[in-house]
Amino acid sequence: MNNRVLVTGSSRGIGKAIAIKLAENGFNIALHFHSNHVAAAQVQKTLLDLGVQVSVLQFDIADRQAVKLAIETDTAEHGAYYGVILNAGINRDTAFPAMTEHEWDSVIHTNLDGFYNVIHPTIMPMVQARKGGRIITLASVSGIAGNRGQVNYSASKAGIIGATKALSLELAKRKITVNCIAPGLIETDMVSDIPTDMVNQIVPMKRMGKPSEIAGLANFLMSDDAAYITRQVISVNGGMI
Repeated sequence: MNNRVLVTGSSRGIGKAIAIKLAENGFNIALHFHSNHVAAAQVQKTLLDLGVQVSVLQFDIADRQAVKLAIETDTAEHGAYYGVILNAGINRDTAFPAMTEHEWDSVIHTNLDGFYNVIHPTIMPMVQARKGGRIITLASVSGIAGNRGQVNYSASKAGIIGATKALSLELAKRKITVNCIAPGLIETDMVSDIPTDMVNQIVPMKRMGKPSEIAGLANFLMSDDAAYITRQVISVNGGMI
C-alpha cells in the first residue's frame, strides 16, 4: 500500500512535528520547504533515521505553476500520495485601518490560494489509486472566532475551513476524508513574541500548546481509526473557544 504523505511547511514548527510523528508511525514523507535548505536537510536526516522514505520538494505555495510542477514530478516518480497535510502559511498582522494592500494580498494569496495550488494536483492521482486517502488542512482559532489585528489572516483561515468542508463532500464517496485542525497558540516562531502574561489571560489552560499536540491529532486523523471522520474542524486551543 502506498502510504506517502505530503506535509507542506515541514522543515520547521508544526509541519516538522507532524512529519516526524507520521514517520514514527511508518508513513513515508514528502517533505516540503520554501527556502530554508539547512532546516529541510536536518528534518530529512531525522526522517531517514526513522527508516522511512523521503522525497524533498521546494516551492512557494503561492506560486501555482511551481507547486504543480513539483507535485506532478514527485507523484510521477513515486506514485500518488495517500495523504496531504496543508500546513504552510504566513501571517502579516496589523490593525485593519493600517493594513497595506500587500499585507492583505500576500496573506490571502498565500494561505487561501495555497489550498488550491497544493491540493488540486494531488486529487486525481489519489482518486485514481482507489485506495482512499486523507487530506488535513490547518486553519486557526482566528478563522473560527476572528482575532484583533488579523483581519487578513482570519479571512484566509475562515476560507480554508469553508473549502475543507466543501471538498469533503466531493470526496467522501471515494473514501478520502477531508478534515481541518484549528490550532490556538502553539509554541512556534509565529507567536514567539507573545508575553506569558497575555497567554495566561486568553488561554484557560494557562500555556501555549506544543507542536507535538497538533502532530498527535494529525497522526490520528491519518490512521485507519479515523476512516469515518470527515468534514470536521477540530480545535486544539486549550479552551480559548
